[in-house]
Amino acid sequence: MDIRKVKKLIELMEESDITEIEIKEGGESVRIARHSRVPKDSGAAQLMKAEALVRESKVGEPIAAAKVTAKGQVVSAPMVGTFYLAPSPGSPPFVEVGKRVKVGDTLCIIESMKMMNQIKSEVSGILEAVLVSNEDTVEFDQPIFTVS
Repeated sequence: MDIRKVKKLIELMEESDITEIEIKEGGESVRIARHSRVPKDSGAAQLMKAEALVRESKVGEPIAAAKVTAKGQVVSAPMVGTFYLAPSPGSPPFVEVGKRVKVGDTLCIIESMKMMNQIKSEVSGILEAVLVSNEDTVEFDQPIFTVS
């Protein structure tokens, strides 16, 4: 499915009272949902809007929705690209949930325009959650980690 169509659907949802939509086109489906029960000023509302729960899947596969807590600080993607948790396919991940991270630690790599960009932590604390899967495409300012 063309990403421009998905972006247009998101824009149409933001302009209306619709909270959830699912479109099937050929062998692909896209589900977009937003949760409006959270006050607009809260960090959780900003997080929900940023993630917009856009997930593509093959017809018949369940669409996973990220469970995000309002605790901690959100680390967002500084660029558009492909998200990698490890330096190479056989290597251990840079960080693991439940482990301590310090300012300057490498959290992941985002490949953008054939360049591998190490994303360093700007916060210290315990890694609470990884909000995207390895090799997923991430958007600018999309939440990728939470640190408490």
